[in-house]
Amino acid sequence: MQFKDIAGQTVVANRLIQIVDSGRMPHAQLFVGDMERGGLALALAMAQYAECSNRQHYAEADPAHELIGDSCGQCDNCLKYGQLTHSDLHFIFPTSSTDRVKDGSELRSESFMSEFREFMKQYHMCGTYEQWHELAGFSNVKGQIRKADADDIERQLHLTTYQRGYRVFIIWLADRINDAVAVRLLKPIEEPVGNTLFLLLAEQEEKVIGTIRSRTQRILVPPPTSALAPTSEAQERSKRYTSMFVEWMRMLFKLNMAALSEWVNSAADMRRDFQREFLLYAQDSIGACFLAQQTGQPLARDFGDAKFNASFPTMLTERNIAGINEAFDHFIMAVDRNAYSKITLMELSFTLSRLLKKR
Repeated sequence: MQFKDIAGQTVVANRLIQIVDSGRMPHAQLFVGDMERGGLALALAMAQYAECSNRQHYAEADPAHELIGDSCGQCDNCLKYGQLTHSDLHFIFPTSSTDRVKDGSELRSESFMSEFREFMKQYHMCGTYEQWHELAGFSNVKGQIRKADADDIERQLHLTTYQRGYRVFIIWLADRINDAVAVRLLKPIEEPVGNTLFLLLAEQEEKVIGTIRSRTQRILVPPPTSALAPTSEAQERSKRYTSMFVEWMRMLFKLNMAALSEWVNSAADMRRDFQREFLLYAQDSIGACFLAQQTGQPLARDFGDAKFNASFPTMLTERNIAGINEAFDHFIMAVDRNAYSKITLMELSFTLSRLLKKR
């Protein structure tokens, strides 16, 4: 799976590319959003990009509308990921009893891998649990991730990776892990062996136990945007977002309340989908600045202000970047849930102001 094959998630894809390229990829990440939004495809594309031996980078891309990179799709690792048969790629997902697999030790993800591969291909990585339940032919009992799955993860962690790259566990619908099994997963997630990646997906984040949530980096998967080329109207919005972002970040450093209140009122008057789009743009811009600061590479985004281009990335460090991303994820979800915009934007502003000064 390549990022180019995922429609409408360019901003999130670019954030994942930046995370991998930073060389400081968190070992456990939690993708939050309805499965139809493409979280599974994004997780798989991220894993393939991390494993790719010939990553592609597009220096001239507009990060708001175009991919800044992708896996090559042609190296040995990419070809195996494309067939979902890479030896170091493991899927964990809810299962239930069927006519073929009864309750007992065989009731685990591994027993349904051929069906799950078919499910992923048939629904283009965007299938729901209900569609999986029907395709697998489960009984009326709702599927869950089981103790046997935790056993399999522990067993795989003690084996040597086949390709000497990353060992990847994609846990689909992690909100269906019961507490007893979750406790078993805490240690491998908290103290992973070697180059191990845990990519968890959940629709209901609150149902993932807090001890696991606290050990993951949260990736919000929003509804897909239009996959069409940007219109002149979209390009104008992008210019406006750039201007708003620069003005906002400067306000947060000085925390001029009168000016900030005026900015919040103006931003809150935008359509709610534009508010979400702007916040995703701002989060992605901060990610680009952090990557430039950490790697010493040229800033991949021009904010139209040479002084800002040079000074703002220095505000972003390992001490505050995780908190900043968590704040954006939290408040973007608040916008999705129709929270009062002025309060949401003001609370986010206060949070970011505090974090930006924590260098």
